[in-house]
Amino acid sequence: MTETQALTEPLDTMIRLLSFEGKQNPYPLYEELRAHGGLVRLGDKHWLAVGYEECARALRAPGLLQTDAAMQDLRMPGWREHSSWQWLTKNMLFSNEPDHDRMRRFFSSAFSAHSVSAFGPMVERLADEAVAHLEKAAAEGAPEGVDLVEELTYRLPIAVLGELLSIPPEDQPGMHPLIKAITTSMDPVGGDLSQLNPGDAAMDKLAEYVADLVDRRRAAPGTDLTSAFVKARDAGSDLTEEDLVANLMAVIVAGSEAPQDLLGNSIRIAAQHPEYAERIREDAEFTARFLEEVLRFDPPVHALNRVAGEDQEFFGETVTRGSAVTLLIASGNRDPRRFTEPDRFDPDRPGNQKQLTFSAGAHYCLGAALARMTAESLLPKLFRRFPDLAVVGTPGFRDQIVQRGHDRLPVTLG
Repeated sequence: MTETQALTEPLDTMIRLLSFEGKQNPYPLYEELRAHGGLVRLGDKHWLAVGYEECARALRAPGLLQTDAAMQDLRMPGWREHSSWQWLTKNMLFSNEPDHDRMRRFFSSAFSAHSVSAFGPMVERLADEAVAHLEKAAAEGAPEGVDLVEELTYRLPIAVLGELLSIPPEDQPGMHPLIKAITTSMDPVGGDLSQLNPGDAAMDKLAEYVADLVDRRRAAPGTDLTSAFVKARDAGSDLTEEDLVANLMAVIVAGSEAPQDLLGNSIRIAAQHPEYAERIREDAEFTARFLEEVLRFDPPVHALNRVAGEDQEFFGETVTRGSAVTLLIASGNRDPRRFTEPDRFDPDRPGNQKQLTFSAGAHYCLGAALARMTAESLLPKLFRRFPDLAVVGTPGFRDQIVQRGHDRLPVTLG
């Protein structure tokens, strides 16, 4: 195979992966990419980590940096004209040391497994309310089905965040289109930065809302996390006001979108396999294993981006400073070198908790425990109340690859 052929074939696969059709079912294309090895070169300045070991090591590699402002200058000239990325590079998710540690340290205790355990009664109550709302929406809606995304899988995560952050219920539905637009900014845009414009407008609106929320909680503090964060910042924290607003925005976007997609994928798979839905109704331990397998098999996050901060050797290849390294973690989760029969959904699979979906290392997802709790609470309630829940037709996915989930998910409740 010539060097040109070696570069052309993965590039062709990547182009198909970024098409709308490719995003609907990317897994065969991930398999094509893995045929070229666990680390695939697209060009002089772009690599794909597609194997499990390659993704796992890249998540922890100190020389592979998040796309903060300095790294964006290397990979996306002109980004500073777009408020979506201006705000993204100000939060902990897109920061490197020392800023990342400074911001994460401030927020981490509120979302630790120990802290999240105290949220259990609230999550259980909101899950009950979400199931009741779904039943009402179905009764008042069209007989051909109700949209699970609009009436359940978005509604519950944002309700949980609403209680935690003091976002009034009447404000929560209006955040849905903003969050959807913001997540598109994290998808590849090539050289056409005008694709960031919808995300810019949405980010500006969310920033204005969160800044106002911070002001309201400062003037009239309550028992919510926003009030606690404001009090801690004002008491002498090294967090700036802009840091506080940017990271609260990140909590709202990441804390609603990924759990929404986890719920949608979980419900779809359980509905398509009634034997799993039956076990979910009665067995909490099975439900936890089921969710880990969903996170491996069809995760809400498919890709993460890193930039080489220096020239380095990575799996025998020289990755030069400024090179983009795209971690296709959903491909790593299907690597047959790590998981036997990876394309088979098996909740009883040993080791499925080793999936990469919530990242690893210093950037392990702060919201992982809360996302799991929300799903573990909802699924048994849903399938007990609607044992005959069925998906209508062939579900479609959003035109995105970094965050992957359903745009609509029509179901009948039986």
